[in-house]
Amino acid sequence: MLTILSDDEMAFKDAVRTFAEAEIKPLVNKMDHDAKMDAGLLPKLFAMGLMGIETPERFGGAGSTFMMACLAVEELGRVDGSVSVMVDVQNTLVTNAMLKSANDKQKDKYLPLLATKWVGAYALSESSSGSDAFALKLRAEDKGDHYLLNGHKLWITNGAEASLFLVFANMDPAKGYKGITGFIVEKDFAGFKVGKKEDKLGIRASSTCELIFENCRVPKENVIGEVGKGYKIAIETLNEGRIGIGAQMLGIAQGAYEATVNYVKSREQFGKPIGQFQGVQFQIAEMRTQLEAIRLFVYNAARLKDAGRDFVKEAAMAKLYASRTAEKICSVAVDLFGGNGFTKEYPIEKFYRDAKIGQIYEGTSNMQLQTIAKMEL
Repeated sequence: MLTILSDDEMAFKDAVRTFAEAEIKPLVNKMDHDAKMDAGLLPKLFAMGLMGIETPERFGGAGSTFMMACLAVEELGRVDGSVSVMVDVQNTLVTNAMLKSANDKQKDKYLPLLATKWVGAYALSESSSGSDAFALKLRAEDKGDHYLLNGHKLWITNGAEASLFLVFANMDPAKGYKGITGFIVEKDFAGFKVGKKEDKLGIRASSTCELIFENCRVPKENVIGEVGKGYKIAIETLNEGRIGIGAQMLGIAQGAYEATVNYVKSREQFGKPIGQFQGVQFQIAEMRTQLEAIRLFVYNAARLKDAGRDFVKEAAMAKLYASRTAEKICSVAVDLFGGNGFTKEYPIEKFYRDAKIGQIYEGTSNMQLQTIAKMEL
């Protein structure tokens, strides 16, 4: 790997890799088959400090950087994309939004819980608002000392495990996106429930759920940021979250690449390992080059974010390239495994399935292209 990390970052990365190999890897196949996160894994993620990486120490977090969060997401993705995206959403979406937009009282109440025992979910998408993110039909009605939320959310990552949901609803449809407001919703609020869990192609252990709001009562003090400014929170958070998805795709590509290198060294045809054939060697060289390009895109965007510099275009480029290229790397890996790559006996088919989602969630590839083009023209 290119030497672009500090000693502390490398030590942290190595620690997460060791943790992932020991605690997650033995569970991967069963979690994928059952389409369910192992409940015993969650306390270990919290104990490892992976659920509050940027959260200040006074709230029980690690007080570290966005770059460190991306390194954790990468290393977890190298073993399992599902655990990787759970940690990613917790850190780059939910915690980041709380750190930037919650008031002091909200931070005091919720950040310690998110750092030590509560999983968070980010609830923006609906059936009619995917790429058109602000075409929200979830309504919020002001009732004096509280709000009532009515409607549905779809495709919400961490839905089954979460205790806290950052929910975006429109208080005044006549105002368009300027009516959108963010709310902190606890799982046991009256009128709220988690609905159907999707049966997915990849990242199957990651829960992707419908959320149902039927006169869901939300206290006035649980508005995050300002009324009517939820669209700003959503945009800023997603810009950061795209880097996290790039890191997830980097990890998935890394896992597929390492498995492939090991395989071509041992798989023999025509009397010698297939890795000795030039045709295979060239494909390995291409995979390695593409992998390092992903890494540079992702790390650069994360560094810009930590430095407080503009990173929106770089985040879009990182997600676009990482998601497209991770799928390519995983596809070539399946090819090089031959028939074995098409079976569940080997890890490659899962890496391939897990990689596809990168071009869809937290902004499709077409939306990333649009963002990049707008900032260039």
